[in-house]
Amino acid sequence: MQELDPVVLLAVFQEMLGPLLWPLLAVISIGTLAFLALILRERKLVARRLVWSQAIGLLGGLMALVFMARISASGYSDAAGPADWFLIALVFAAGAVGTAVIAYTLVGWAFVTRTVAKA
Repeated sequence: MQELDPVVLLAVFQEMLGPLLWPLLAVISIGTLAFLALILRERKLVARRLVWSQAIGLLGGLMALVFMARISASGYSDAAGPADWFLIALVFAAGAVGTAVIAYTLVGWAFVTRTVAKA
């Protein structure tokens, strides 16, 4: 494999995650849009919330790997080449980033609605 083809990566992700690939991508997309709306509303990143969401993101990355191993037709012992290990790293990164963004967003919107309710 001389070059990185996105169609091949998509096919391997589909093999690794099965039919739940698309709902997971939808959750991450909706979470990202809600995150952007929160940032536009607050006009800043809250450092304390960001650090906690990153810590939760590490757990999300580990859970993404466990989730992938449970629903995949192949396991970690089947990873034969660098492309497989690259995709395993991408699954961890996507789980970590997705969980961090969603955690930051949920806590942020909960704080915004709590502040509005008090006013």
